[in-house]
Amino acid sequence: MIDSDQKHLAGVVGRAIAKQRIRSGLTQEEVAERLGIGNEAVSRIERGIVIPNIERLLAFAGIFGCEAAELLTEASSRPDDQAIRISQLLTPLSHDDRLLILSLVENLAERLAKA
Repeated sequence: MIDSDQKHLAGVVGRAIAKQRIRSGLTQEEVAERLGIGNEAVSRIERGIVIPNIERLLAFAGIFGCEAAELLTEASSRPDDQAIRISQLLTPLSHDDRLLILSLVENLAERLAKA
């Protein structure tokens, strides 16, 4: 993988970790304490300066109560992974709310396809 690809991946994974941390209602300090690392290390990962290794990625997932694959899927640009992410977002919603979002996505996709 070339350097720019690694930087991009680090940034995308870092943002996914930050989103999961915020969804979990945790501060960087709390995550750092649970991982046994410094606050700056968590900050550097979330900012995409450092990409976590697999062991650290699994530790993040354990703290956030999600699968490590969710952190990577959220960071993925593959349509199949993005569809999985959308499904995860829709799951807790009511039937009517899911239908509303589906309608919005369909309309937006049609409009963008014409552009």
